[in-house]
Amino acid sequence: MNLDHVFVCGHPALDFAATLRARRTVRFEMFVTPERLNAWHLDSGLVDTITPGDERDVREARTVREAAYRLVTNRVGGEGFDREALAVLNAAARRAPVTPQLTVAGRHNEATPEQALATVARHAVELLSGPDVPLMKECGNPECTRIYIDRSRGMRRQWCGMESCGNRIKAAAYRARKRTAPAAAGPA
Repeated sequence: MNLDHVFVCGHPALDFAATLRARRTVRFEMFVTPERLNAWHLDSGLVDTITPGDERDVREARTVREAAYRLVTNRVGGEGFDREALAVLNAAARRAPVTPQLTVAGRHNEATPEQALATVARHAVELLSGPDVPLMKECGNPECTRIYIDRSRGMRRQWCGMESCGNRIKAAAYRARKRTAPAAAGPA
């Protein structure tokens, strides 16, 4: 599977939760090394530079990610929040976040992995307590477990992203229709 980070969910906390892909099938882990974790933070745009991390940072990020995912799925499913997941997310959110600095070149966000994780946790708190909760949906691809914000007209979006799941599902449906379509009438 591709190691490129994908940001199709419409919110940093949802993209973070989606870094464990295909949870129902092959479970593909994006945070395999401290470097991959730091690359996600950089690619997300939440930080401009980040200090090197270690295996402890990876374990902590996975723990917070799983708590965030649990809380998001609780919310999407109309369930009460899992108490253990709440404690994990809130503990991470209480830590010092990324602090923007003004430089001669403009805004600069330099962080440690712990600060970057605290910032993601705070984004999750804001999402799960804010006005976008009714807009959260799970991707219609049965193999995908991403939750995304549906801001489409009429809330008709079905997939986390056309580039990732939408094209795959549409192409599979097209191939299935072609296989089952009656053969063109030949000469009699």
